[in-house]
Amino acid sequence: MDTHSKLHMTTDEFRNQGYKVIDWIADYYEHIEDYPVLSRVQPGDIRAALPASAPQKGKPYQDILADMDKMMPGITHWQSPNFHAFFPCATSGPAILGDLISTGLGIQGMIWATSPACTEVETHVLDWLIDMLDLPEKFKSTTTGGGVLQDTASSSSLVALIAARERASNGDTNKNGSNGHLTAYTSHQSHSSIEKAVKIAGMGKNNLRIINTDETFAMRTDLLRSQIEQDIQDGLTPAFVCATVGTTSSTALDPLEAIGKICKEFDIWLHVDAAMAGPAALCPEYRFIHEGIEYADSYTFNPHKWMLTNFDCSVFYVADRKMLIDSLSILPEYLKTKETETGAVFDYRDWGIPLGRRFRALKLWHVINYYGVEGLQEYMRGHVANTQQLKMWIEEDDRFEVMAPVPLNLICFRHKNGDEFNERLLNELNASGQIYLTHTKLNDQYVIRLSVGQATTTLAHLKRSWELIVNTAEGLNKG
Repeated sequence: MDTHSKLHMTTDEFRNQGYKVIDWIADYYEHIEDYPVLSRVQPGDIRAALPASAPQKGKPYQDILADMDKMMPGITHWQSPNFHAFFPCATSGPAILGDLISTGLGIQGMIWATSPACTEVETHVLDWLIDMLDLPEKFKSTTTGGGVLQDTASSSSLVALIAARERASNGDTNKNGSNGHLTAYTSHQSHSSIEKAVKIAGMGKNNLRIINTDETFAMRTDLLRSQIEQDIQDGLTPAFVCATVGTTSSTALDPLEAIGKICKEFDIWLHVDAAMAGPAALCPEYRFIHEGIEYADSYTFNPHKWMLTNFDCSVFYVADRKMLIDSLSILPEYLKTKETETGAVFDYRDWGIPLGRRFRALKLWHVINYYGVEGLQEYMRGHVANTQQLKMWIEEDDRFEVMAPVPLNLICFRHKNGDEFNERLLNELNASGQIYLTHTKLNDQYVIRLSVGQATTTLAHLKRSWELIVNTAEGLNKG
């Protein structure tokens, strides 16, 4: 008797169609430079190309795969070697395959018992990363701390803020919700997720103090200290400071040691956001970015940016895991297990916002094992070296100027013709389909950002991009 439903895809069909999907992805990467980097569709174009209603009867899988032809015009190609917007979102073959296995297993790792490997591989690989990046031992699972994978640095910073909130109030805000007296601090160059976290955590935007920066766009510690002292004088309780290692706008590096000493003096939780820049510390010569990290109570970076691990994958470390767990844990009867009750295991549902958890660690495991520490170091060093070469080309052209320090893999520059010209230049470059760049404002000036870090970006790509920038600017000048 046939015990398998005819409704589902058979394993043979899955195998056959799976080969075709892998071929499709491989072909995509082989021809990725044939596509315009930035999607050219208008709002509504993709929906207009799709059927108005769902099919009543299922379609053959090959027809479903063919639907990608309708969707591809709406794809902005983040994995293109000519994608230089925002930040790297670099993936790799090992990461994709690791994620495929995770999806195929289909487990939900909310607690240790629901798949012990999901929890233990995650704990193990994050302990590896402590040694790989030379981070403080206090973040290891073998101490009072530990690491966990979140979806993004936004979530990592949010849970850090919640733990800081509870520490500053001795748990009172989770009991009675009174946290209007707590204050948080970050620089005006920090990521927007900090402001969002303050809102979500109920502390209120009015209790977020935005600290001005110096000429390198790093937080001014003299202003941080004076603001903290003023808040204490006003009867408020400073609870949380977020320092940034590699700001989104310009890769500015906040002075961790000086900030850390202030936080220690006033007993304030220090969270360090190194979302993009953190992986650079795989190389000993770039570990200057983490000077003072020993003062941090929590730390986050995203392998899904510059460490060849596909989105989403954010590493979050905390020095006192009990404070984090006590801030977030709710234990209904249906989640109780003997392992949880003995305290012998981590239940990562208590370390973040959602109950449900994917096997994110598997793709990170695949990447680290495939490339090894030396391979990842070579990758980082290549991008930094190529970025410095591009910086030299810009500095040698007296029509352009570099607008911020370039410690790693991001260059902020502009043409000397002014804001309106630079905006026109950026729009013209993006419309060409050959490159994708974004902008920021530094010292109230319109600045073009060029981020380096995609998996296949070479110096030859950067050379062509620079020539395109120069030639496009020359054309606008003549026009």
